[in-house]
Amino acid sequence: MDLDVFVSAHRAEWDRLDALLRRRRRLDGAEADELVTLYQRTATHLSLIQSSAPDPQLTGRLSQLVARARSAVTGARRASWRDVTHFLTRGFPAAVYRSRHWWLPTALISTGVAVLLGWWIATHPEVQAAIAAPDQLRDLTRPGGEYETYYSSHPAASFAAQVWTNNAQAAAMCLVLGIFLGLPVLWILFQNMLNVGVGIGLMSSAGRLDTFLGLILPHGLLELTAVFVAAGTGLRLGWTVVDPGPRSRRTALAEEGRAALGMAVGLALVLFVSGAIEGFVTPSGLPTWARITIGIAAELTFLLYVYVLGARAVRSGDTGDVDATERSAALPTAG
Repeated sequence: MDLDVFVSAHRAEWDRLDALLRRRRRLDGAEADELVTLYQRTATHLSLIQSSAPDPQLTGRLSQLVARARSAVTGARRASWRDVTHFLTRGFPAAVYRSRHWWLPTALISTGVAVLLGWWIATHPEVQAAIAAPDQLRDLTRPGGEYETYYSSHPAASFAAQVWTNNAQAAAMCLVLGIFLGLPVLWILFQNMLNVGVGIGLMSSAGRLDTFLGLILPHGLLELTAVFVAAGTGLRLGWTVVDPGPRSRRTALAEEGRAALGMAVGLALVLFVSGAIEGFVTPSGLPTWARITIGIAAELTFLLYVYVLGARAVRSGDTGDVDATERSAALPTAG
């Protein structure tokens, strides 16, 4: 496409749209219809320029013009409880469900890595010695030791808030950093699984694996699931950079990136629940079976939420992306 010719052919339309926007509160019916028509044409022009002959200055001008026109046509939009309900019942579960082919393998492989690390540490005294001195290991694993008192060493509310903040940051980093081909996500996952594996290995070597599982399972099932969902989605985002499929790379990244940012909000809510369990249930005086039952119930509730509401939303066409009226204009790529 000859950009100079294209600009010469359509400059008058853009200038007319700009003039109509400047006096949009005083438009008659015919001018309002003209504004809508010019908005649609300019959005198409912008998409053509971005895909065929990107020019930063012209793209910036037309993007601003299209944004102003969209605001004039659709009006200012405010978030409502209806939006919140749609996000919680359709948008978020649909995004998680669509990513299941990434986060389910991530969960299985990561869990296997944690178990293998735990076995390796438990069966190799020299590895344990490299982790800490014998006296420190005894302090960690003995009854009433640091592994047990960790969950009750701070007031429940502040501990839950701290745990939630740390886990939400880790999940957000997995989602955001996935664009770098997924490599930072793999590192974050490994660090998490290494921490779990060290706990399994040290407590198992002390003959107290049941105590460790009783402490970690109530909150860990839901917490790790949220981390696996974030990591799997981050890896999917990284793969989109490599293989965007039938969409242009820009469109694919925009769609998957918006869905990922929405998932960050949803996963923060999930991690809030797991943080509350870790702060109030894990260190409580409830029997171990009762604490684990609460953790299993929370995990099953989340999975049912994703596989029932999410699958239903996906079948009806929801992808977890923002509403179509909030997206940038785009043209389909050639087959």
